Amino acid sequence: MMKPYTIGKDSEMYFCTDTIVGWQHVFASYDSFNVIIDSLKYCQVNKGLRVHGYVIMPNHVHTILSAQNGNLQDILRDFKRFTSKTVSELLTSKSNKKLLRYFRQAALRDGKGNDFKIWQSGSHAEIVYSMPFFEQKLNYIHENPVRKGFVHQPEHWVYSSARNYILNDHSVIRVLTVE
Repeated sequence: MMKPYTIGKDSEMYFCTDTIVGWQHVFASYDSFNVIIDSLKYCQVNKGLRVHGYVIMPNHVHTILSAQNGNLQDILRDFKRFTSKTVSELLTSKSNKKLLRYFRQAALRDGKGNDFKIWQSGSHAEIVYSMPFFEQKLNYIHENPVRKGFVHQPEHWVYSSARNYILNDHSVIRVLTVE
């Protein structure tokens, strides 16, 4: 039996939530947001990732994804591994000792031999089983920065596919929109 919130059918579309350990605010600068964007772009070009929707919040990322090659679970594993390394390097370059100490302690508790643990284990993944479910999750993603009071309109949040859907603006990252 498949565990809830895991990727069981790599060929399907999934709504995923990936959260920073302890809900720490990591994504707060252009450089930190672009760690995620650049990694998603790399996965699109080199691994067959299809991004249908996304939002990057200060302490978590929501995505709606599928994989051209049916290897979504592997792509997400590699994505999280790479972004963990890059985020820890960025925090080191900015001398953010408080967050580095927090993520070092999390890694020690995790016991897997890593220097830092940036992401919570696993991806909270739900299969997108219908168009109404897709639309509900996409609206949830796009409204997240509005609910948190960061912007008044979803398309004003730069790191969200709301810009792709509402403004047809693919300048941050190309999204495979679903109509």
